[in-house]
Amino acid sequence: MRIVVIGGSGHVGSFLVPRLVRAGHQVVNLSRGKSQPYVVDEAWRDVQQVLINREAAEADGSFADRVVALDSDAVIDMTGFTLTSTVALLEGLRGHTGHLLHCGSIWKYGPSLKIPVTEENESPPFGEYGMQKAAIARMLQHETRSGGLVTTSLHPGHISGPGWPAIGPLGNLDPAVWTALSAGTEIAIPGIGSELLHHVHADDVAQAFQLAVEHRDEAAGESFNVVAPSAMTVRGFAEIVAGWFGQEARLRPVSWAEFRAGTTDEFADQSWEHLSRSLYASIDKARSLLGFAPAYEPEAAVLDAVRWLIDHDQLNVATALTE
Repeated sequence: MRIVVIGGSGHVGSFLVPRLVRAGHQVVNLSRGKSQPYVVDEAWRDVQQVLINREAAEADGSFADRVVALDSDAVIDMTGFTLTSTVALLEGLRGHTGHLLHCGSIWKYGPSLKIPVTEENESPPFGEYGMQKAAIARMLQHETRSGGLVTTSLHPGHISGPGWPAIGPLGNLDPAVWTALSAGTEIAIPGIGSELLHHVHADDVAQAFQLAVEHRDEAAGESFNVVAPSAMTVRGFAEIVAGWFGQEARLRPVSWAEFRAGTTDEFADQSWEHLSRSLYASIDKARSLLGFAPAYEPEAAVLDAVRWLIDHDQLNVATALTE
């Protein structure tokens, strides 16, 4: 199968593209060419590289035509963030390719009403990013179920892996949290620490995309949650991380106002965005229809990221990992 991956050099693509090559597919990677894949893999030697600035090509109306010209059996879109962008791509591909797969997000769900969140019991999203991802998923499903192009949307949780910072126990990217937990020093947590975070390893997301490509009939017109088998609470996550360094987590519950006063606006906003949703998503549908079998529990996915950052002197910790 000839497969075009839009944004194949990113977090998920770094694992997905080599997977597809090793499975015998012919792969074309569309990217800006400004970054290398996060994981070194000899499979990249067999990948056709096409440089393109998506934003500029969409502005002049040439993007969809350039994707169509690559004459693919399937297109995997890792960088479609707005309904307008995705509709334009779909309309260009209609009649020219067999399958469009879109990378969404579990942020297409709003704050949990029931857990686990399934593809059928979702709550209304909030925030521009989540609302766009929800609108895209609905549009793609309608397209396929009304007889149009075969589409599938896959919705990862907090993607973790080697090469980039992971969302930490407070639902943000504050490196000081890791330092404090590694030292056994106290950290303030907003609320009582029962909010949920649902991570997933980038390679498990890649596995799900490969399965959806190779099981087109089962994936047609469907959306799938793609996350680790379990989720972590704020308190549990912090205790797990402290344990990696032979420490016990010292946590001080505070109000959101006090928490915000003790950190930057950026980190406080990140925490609110993640913890107010408190998502734990079910993967039963992906398991049953696609055979999805994630290899990483959430803490293992995060540990892979943290270990890489420490080994590459990009994260300061007080003591060495014991894991």
